[in-house]
Amino acid sequence: MRIARLQTASGPQHAVLRNGTWDHIKDPFAEVLAFTGETTAERNAVFLAPVRPSLVIGIGHNLGNNNHVLPIQAWHKSAHTVAGPGDEIVAVRGVGVVNVEGELAAVVGKRAEKLTPGNALSHVLGYTVVNDVTNVDQNQIDEKLFQGKSGTNYTPLGPWIETEVEDPDNVSTEVAVNGEVMAKSGSFNLPSSVTDCLVYVTQWLTLEPGDIVMTGAPNTFVAVQPGDRVDITLEGIGTLSNTVV
Repeated sequence: MRIARLQTASGPQHAVLRNGTWDHIKDPFAEVLAFTGETTAERNAVFLAPVRPSLVIGIGHNLGNNNHVLPIQAWHKSAHTVAGPGDEIVAVRGVGVVNVEGELAAVVGKRAEKLTPGNALSHVLGYTVVNDVTNVDQNQIDEKLFQGKSGTNYTPLGPWIETEVEDPDNVSTEVAVNGEVMAKSGSFNLPSSVTDCLVYVTQWLTLEPGDIVMTGAPNTFVAVQPGDRVDITLEGIGTLSNTVV
């Protein structure tokens, strides 16, 4: 099932796709969906970021300063950087290379605290495409990733949430710039599974419905310039498109 957040005449509205029509719903996190009776034709749908998260968590897979292997390191990215499909990414100028990074994002569906390998995925509503835009040269001087990750619209999400992903650890990822495929990989190349990420994060922090866990870029990063159009496609989920300005 696809769950989207649409721009409508009455404001943002969640909806599910059924038989070519987006049927509006009251609460995407409800155990049983309640429909409002209103609809949007598929051809008329204007997509927003599918959720407005309180928290956006990134996952890094790297070594510590003492060469002790740390397979997972989590970090915060500001929720103020979240953008929707079609929104313009405002590249910060004069700070070096700006990369786009295509990633699989897990959307939390219910309160998640101290998850286990056995129950972690049951707390996920579904998955969406995320572009973790980064001022990559700033990471060399700001180990907290604030300067590198805080630009306007630096976290596009969308175009919708797919709730029926058979294996989130086997999703191919393709990044195209101006119509040319520049990177191909997938979640199968990440050293930590989605379950690993969720278990780790929730040992320290409780997640709430709508929160986002970005699972990492499996070599799906590409340098971009103002004017570039970026299309990130995750197999079985969808394509997220934005332009850099």
